[in-house]
Amino acid sequence: MNYFVYMLKSLGKEPVTYVGYTKDLKKRISLHNNNKGAKFTRGRKWKLIYKEKHGSKKEAIYREYYIKNNRTLRNKIKNENFNTIAL
Repeated sequence: MNYFVYMLKSLGKEPVTYVGYTKDLKKRISLHNNNKGAKFTRGRKWKLIYKEKHGSKKEAIYREYYIKNNRTLRNKIKNENFNTIAL
């Protein structure tokens, strides 16, 4: 089964990012945008700016942790001109 590691960017004056993993990317983003996702994401609207596909949950969790804790990589992804990724 495939898992996705993803990064969301909030829409607003001072955007923030959120990194997570999931099996169902469309459903997960919908939950974030409907205030039913992670507590940190509630009250904001989000757009998907990055995703990676992994073959196992273990790989996805490892990669999520790596991206969350690598501020240089996270800022690079956030600041690049990624177009919104079509789901």
